[in-house]
Amino acid sequence: MSSPCALLTWTLLTLLGLGATREDFTPCGPIVPRREWGALPSRCEQRLDLPVRYVVVSHTAAIPCDTPTSCMRQVQNVQHYHMRTRGWCDVAYNFLIGEDGLVYEGRGWDTQGAHSGPTWNSKSIGISFMGNYMDRAPPQRALRAAQSLLACGVARGTLRTNYEVKGHRDVRDTDSPGDRLYDIIRTWPHYRY
Repeated sequence: MSSPCALLTWTLLTLLGLGATREDFTPCGPIVPRREWGALPSRCEQRLDLPVRYVVVSHTAAIPCDTPTSCMRQVQNVQHYHMRTRGWCDVAYNFLIGEDGLVYEGRGWDTQGAHSGPTWNSKSIGISFMGNYMDRAPPQRALRAAQSLLACGVARGTLRTNYEVKGHRDVRDTDSPGDRLYDIIRTWPHYRY
């Protein structure tokens, strides 16, 4: 549905009192919710002050996943490592992207992540691509999923319209998000060093 058509539909339904909200018409692609990938309960309490200005893109530097089944297993593994080994309250990232082209909900839009250190966690959304992108790029379907997620954040009002994308290496001493993925995100319109 085009944006003007969606807005008109939303307005008409609202005027008629049929309960539609603007969020019903956001450009959000499918996001696999925590309950579907079998997340452990989160113990996180720190909320983000929305809308946030920054998005930090990283990679897990692990093996990639390219089917929903393998990606759900991978998200579970990342969460298990972060909670059981690192002692964190949940998976570090707000969202994870699989090579299957799906977005997996981590901490979600409202909860502060643990992806980029105390300076950046409190003012950014962390998106991690599942795989190692030092020597190869993620497939186009994964990159499209990330772009759709960013548009979703703006439409929901959780990302500012003038948000800035940063590579993990721009805010921390790390090779993440990998050389090839870093080259790609530096071409995105909202990327700022």
